[in-house]
Amino acid sequence: MYSSERIGKLYIVATPIGNLEDITFRALKVLKEVDLIACEDTRRTIKLLNYYKIPVKKLVPYHEHNERKVSKKLIKELLSGKDIALVSDAGTPCISDPGYRIVSLAREKKIDVIPIPGASAVIAALSASGFPTDRFLFVGFLPKKELQLKETIKEISKLPYTVVAYESPHRLEKTLKILKEMIPEKKIGIYREITKLNEEFLEGNPGELLNKLTLENKLKGEFVLLFYPSKEEKENENEKSLDEILLQLKEEGNSLKTTVKEACQRTGLPKNEVYKRALELFSRD
Repeated sequence: MYSSERIGKLYIVATPIGNLEDITFRALKVLKEVDLIACEDTRRTIKLLNYYKIPVKKLVPYHEHNERKVSKKLIKELLSGKDIALVSDAGTPCISDPGYRIVSLAREKKIDVIPIPGASAVIAALSASGFPTDRFLFVGFLPKKELQLKETIKEISKLPYTVVAYESPHRLEKTLKILKEMIPEKKIGIYREITKLNEEFLEGNPGELLNKLTLENKLKGEFVLLFYPSKEEKENENEKSLDEILLQLKEEGNSLKTTVKEACQRTGLPKNEVYKRALELFSRD
C-alpha cells in the first residue's frame, strides 16, 4: 500500500475484547494490507495476527506512556505515504484507550482517519443488560481517589439515564463497598469477563453484588458496571419533556384536542395523563 506520491491513511481498527472470533472481515483485510501497526502491547497483537495467519509486519508500541512521542513519529510515516492501523489491546481504540493524540494530529495534517468498527465492551454490555438504552452516559474508568469517586457516584445516582463505567479488578471490592454505603438500594449491573469463557452478568444492589462476588471468589477479571437510571429523575425528565412538547404544539396554533393527540404519539403516554397535564399547564396562562 506504500507510495511516495501519496499520503497514507490512518485506520482505527477495533479488535476482539475477549473472543478472538469477534473481529470483522474488513478489520482483517486492513491488518493484512497496512504497512505498519501501532499497538498497545505487541504480544497481544502478535497473538491476534498469528490466530488469523496474518504475517507479522512492523509493529510499533503505542501506549499511554509513549503516546505523545510516538504520535509525531507515526505522523511522519503517514505523510511519507505509509498506511497505519491503530489497535488497542482489546476493543475500539480511543475509547478509554490510547489514540486520541495521533487521531487529533492526523486531522490537523489533513490525513484521512478511517474507523473500522467492531467490538466495544461498553456497547456489548449495554445491549445485553436489559437496562434502558434510549440514552446512556459512558464515564470510562471510575476515579481512583476516594474523594473523586464519591463525587462521581453522587452525580451518577441522580441521572435519569443508564450510566456505564469500567472498573479494574483490584479496585472493584472497594468501589462496591462505597456504593453500598452511599446508594445501598441502587440497581446495578456488573458484566464480568464479557465475551470470554467465564462471561457472566450480575444484577442487584451494591451489597448483594459484593456478597456474591466475594463468596464466589469472582473479584477478578474485566468488569463493566451499569447504573440503572434514577426513577425520580427519570420521571422529572419525562414530565419536563411532556411540558415542552405541549407548549410547542400550542404555540404552533394547534387545538387542545390536536395537541393532546400529537403529544400522546410523541411520548407514548396515556391520553388521560397527557390531557390532565395539558389542562394544568394551559390554565396558568
